[in-house]
Amino acid sequence: MSKKKRRTEQVAQQIKNWIEEHHLKPGDRLPNEIDVMQAFGASKSTVRESMRLLDAQGLLVTKTGPKGGVFVSEVSEEKATMLVSNYFFFKEMTIADIYQIRCVLEPELAASLAGKLSQAQLNQLRDQISLYLSPPLTLEEEKIHHIASIEFHRILASFSDNQLLMFIIRFTTQLLSELTINRRLYEPKNFDLWRKGVDHQLDLLHALASGDEQRARLTMRTHMEHARMIMRLHEVDMQKRFIEA
Repeated sequence: MSKKKRRTEQVAQQIKNWIEEHHLKPGDRLPNEIDVMQAFGASKSTVRESMRLLDAQGLLVTKTGPKGGVFVSEVSEEKATMLVSNYFFFKEMTIADIYQIRCVLEPELAASLAGKLSQAQLNQLRDQISLYLSPPLTLEEEKIHHIASIEFHRILASFSDNQLLMFIIRFTTQLLSELTINRRLYEPKNFDLWRKGVDHQLDLLHALASGDEQRARLTMRTHMEHARMIMRLHEVDMQKRFIEA
């Protein structure tokens, strides 16, 4: 790493620290460029590079015009997901990796939400299940149903007050969706995965609505373990077919 790059990252971190120390919120304006240069003892080029770095990370946004300037920005979930996905881009992810996390976290998510969801939230989950309530008739329907059933878990996670738990679960389910499509893990059609998946989610919905924390945890754990077994078999089968081809 070059000396200039290290200095740019140092100043970027100092700016982040300054934002936190001064309790700035999204939409607040940063001091002008000269003031920033003086505050951190940095050159104009270093300050601009640091600003561009934080802009790329989603923490700052530059606006032009009479009321323009550099403003604090809240990083969106989509931006954060993209940045984390880039980290894993060249790393070999497996179904086992994803379900190791899902089997631990999602039962606790379900238990934490039992009896706490509004009727509108329960209806949203029920509406999602209705998208795949009938067995798929074609391979394309199998793919659509599979992705929609994964989306059920992303929706459920979005109801959590624990922002870290929500992000991790939504991120892992996003990874699972991408792996499912890219590796065609919805092949071949699997009636058992569909039937048990729907049954588990309907049982979970009942536990959430009734406030049965233990049943919600157990149902989600059973659902995750069954899905892990079936998806792992699909993954092994696809690898075998690839080698034979």
